[in-house]
Amino acid sequence: MKNLVKTRISLAVITLFTASWFMSCENNETDITLDNQQNTALTAISLEDQEALLFMLEEEKLARDTYIYLDELWGINQFSNIQISEQSHLNAVANLLDAFDIDYAIKPEGVFTNQEIQKLYDEFIAKGSLNIIEALEVGATIEDLDIVDLQDYINATSNTALISVFESLQCGSRNHLRSFVSALENTGNTYTPQFLTVEEYELIISDPNEQCGR
Repeated sequence: MKNLVKTRISLAVITLFTASWFMSCENNETDITLDNQQNTALTAISLEDQEALLFMLEEEKLARDTYIYLDELWGINQFSNIQISEQSHLNAVANLLDAFDIDYAIKPEGVFTNQEIQKLYDEFIAKGSLNIIEALEVGATIEDLDIVDLQDYINATSNTALISVFESLQCGSRNHLRSFVSALENTGNTYTPQFLTVEEYELIISDPNEQCGR
């Protein structure tokens, strides 16, 4: 691997205390930590892993910013509660970037460095502004995408710090997907997965909410 950068990672820097929220479908996430070791770890990060962290920083920001906008528009509990979790996800990725001494910038709400993500945000806002059903579908689609992208990065790396945090984020996204799908079903509608396979989606939906990070 090229451009390896070595740095000591303190668990005190990496540990993130996530906020608690009100609905039972969203209260199963716990602290996102690097691992269970008490000692400071020495590790290395590749250029590819740096790019993965920078991409996921903006994808977690995409979720947070979209839910903030849709919450202000529709006042749905899923958006008000899950945006808090998405802030914790954003913080977890930022903590890893800080620990590895990687430069990054978090732009203002609704603005992204990655133009692919900027396009997605604009499309999600337009779709979610149409009605409540479309807004809930946007939420499910974002979590669907997030789960798949995180898995791709997990599969592509051997960096244990990145894997640990990404798996915790992925766990949270599965709970969020269940919440949005449940809300859609309560309106008499269904969600068709856009990125997950049908088999992967059905396995997630058929499982109960998870205690993430434990």
